[in-house]
Amino acid sequence: MKVSPLWSILARQFSSKTNNQQLQTIIHQIRFASQHIKPIPNEERQLCYTIPNGNFTFEQRQFYEDNGFIIIRKLISPSTLERFRQRFDDVCAEKIQIPGLTIMKDIAHAKSTSTVEEKTISRIQDFTLDDEFFQYCCLPELIQCVENFTGPNIMSMHTMMINKPPDAGKKTSRHPLHQDLFFFPFRPANRIVCAWTAMEHTYRENGCLVVLPGTHKGKIEQHVYPNWKGGVNKLFYGIENFDPNREKQYVEMWEGDTIFFHPLLIHGSGTNRTSGFRKIITSHFADSSCYYIECEDFQKAMENEYLEIFRKRTGRQDATIQDLWKHRSRLVQGKRINL
Repeated sequence: MKVSPLWSILARQFSSKTNNQQLQTIIHQIRFASQHIKPIPNEERQLCYTIPNGNFTFEQRQFYEDNGFIIIRKLISPSTLERFRQRFDDVCAEKIQIPGLTIMKDIAHAKSTSTVEEKTISRIQDFTLDDEFFQYCCLPELIQCVENFTGPNIMSMHTMMINKPPDAGKKTSRHPLHQDLFFFPFRPANRIVCAWTAMEHTYRENGCLVVLPGTHKGKIEQHVYPNWKGGVNKLFYGIENFDPNREKQYVEMWEGDTIFFHPLLIHGSGTNRTSGFRKIITSHFADSSCYYIECEDFQKAMENEYLEIFRKRTGRQDATIQDLWKHRSRLVQGKRINL
């Protein structure tokens, strides 16, 4: 029998009779396993936006490849979401203080009241340091899906729970159409994904998610603050000179439904025209082997705005944009490599 170089190397490392028996066992196991490895079909090899790990079907991967998003219905149970809803209520009632948490008010409410309560808070973000909220990022049913985009080494990079209260009459509860990658100084884009879970029924009247299918195949567009009559919330950048006639899809979702979408996908949300709230919880995940980059010139104003807020809050006047992202991110699974 002709001995391959691999077996020769292994044989030199196993000189005794006992070790040779172990070597033969290893060789047998490798040969047995190789007989049961299924080759990846050619059509799946051509898919670049997901990883062929077996968690998604070919049809699911192809849908994401074409559209830049995919919805998994009833992924998260109502009882699990109730934990996060109660945690949010505790934040609103000021029963707890979470380190590093950012509490954001809608601009219409911020000008009229200084109180912290459910109807004035538009969102909380950067909850990665809170072990209770962070459980969302670690849910096995969620991570099994996330692995299709990032691989096994997973970082949570940006976390939010969005409350979207009833609009105060100035349409400030809407979020302009944008691309998340505009805000992210790390790449590659195809190893980043957003998981966005509805905590209640979200539909057009209460400001559901709006997406433009297929736009994940484009480039980063220029983003600016929209010139809206009622004002715009801080860091709500939107795509400049966006054509309002472009085809949009309103994503109706029910409690527990989760949409996963690419960071280049153009998306936003409308005004909440109801008397209730529209709560969702979300995290952006990335392969921990992603790497930091220098942002383009047209992103510098946004980056400086982020840094100004971070330096003011932390007192770290020499903090860099990488310091900011390392502060707000946390390892979910596997090994922390670059991020």
